[in-house]
Amino acid sequence: MKFGIATFVDDDTIDPVTLARAIEDRGFASLMVAEHSHIPASRETPYPMGGDLPPEYYSTLDPFVTLAAAAAVTSTIELFTGVALLIQRDPIHTAKEAASIDLISGGRFVFGVGAGWNLEEMRDHGTDPKTRGALLDESIEAIQALWTTEPAEYHGTHVNFDPAYCRPKPVQKPHPPIYIGGNSDATVKRVVRHSAGWISNPLPRDVLAKRIGQMRDGAEHDVPLAMFGAPVKPDYWQAAEDLGYGQIGLFLPSVDKDESLRLLDEYTAQVARYRSAS
Repeated sequence: MKFGIATFVDDDTIDPVTLARAIEDRGFASLMVAEHSHIPASRETPYPMGGDLPPEYYSTLDPFVTLAAAAAVTSTIELFTGVALLIQRDPIHTAKEAASIDLISGGRFVFGVGAGWNLEEMRDHGTDPKTRGALLDESIEAIQALWTTEPAEYHGTHVNFDPAYCRPKPVQKPHPPIYIGGNSDATVKRVVRHSAGWISNPLPRDVLAKRIGQMRDGAEHDVPLAMFGAPVKPDYWQAAEDLGYGQIGLFLPSVDKDESLRLLDEYTAQVARYRSAS
């Protein structure tokens, strides 16, 4: 099992260039970054984890810009959207941005996508929360078409375009890995439908085991597993490894440069101890 770093890259914390270099220098496998285009001031939709919305949600950098900056100064780490809120994005633009990062990085982009939870946020983008699942499915399929065919076309209820040329194409063939986030029966069906991986939150072990079992029962492919925001708890890491996770992103709080580097050093030492004990 590989260890990466998962975080919200904000406008008042460690910068993405310094962060990416530090992650790679310490031997981590990936940088996973979250996305929120904005946070509506109404705050009508409750935070799924309960309590007040953490401050890092309000000031995230764009994940594709962040990962492009990281790509330019690294050579080994995977560059992972965890997750891109695809229902709030134009699929044609997103296909080009993702393929561009894959090209710049030499084939290191990983496409984590999800439908999100903030209803006001998606409504501001013109997305009807009631149809966000169907929109997500069509957007994934449309992006796959744009990545793999030339010219590409897609005709759905929510996404529709006639044959068009869209380059660059991704370096990875047939396309970058796709991981779908969420914790629902619909998520299970979506992972199966798109032959995708699952990127989970750090849920209790029994919840993870249930969902993984459902996916493995329904899928004809070996479902890759990744996690955004794993706690720095070796017992939890072992549980994830036992469940078949290929990679977990340890949660790095959104803090300043000095504190970020200190925490990364601490995580590096804990990972080394975990591996030596395994």
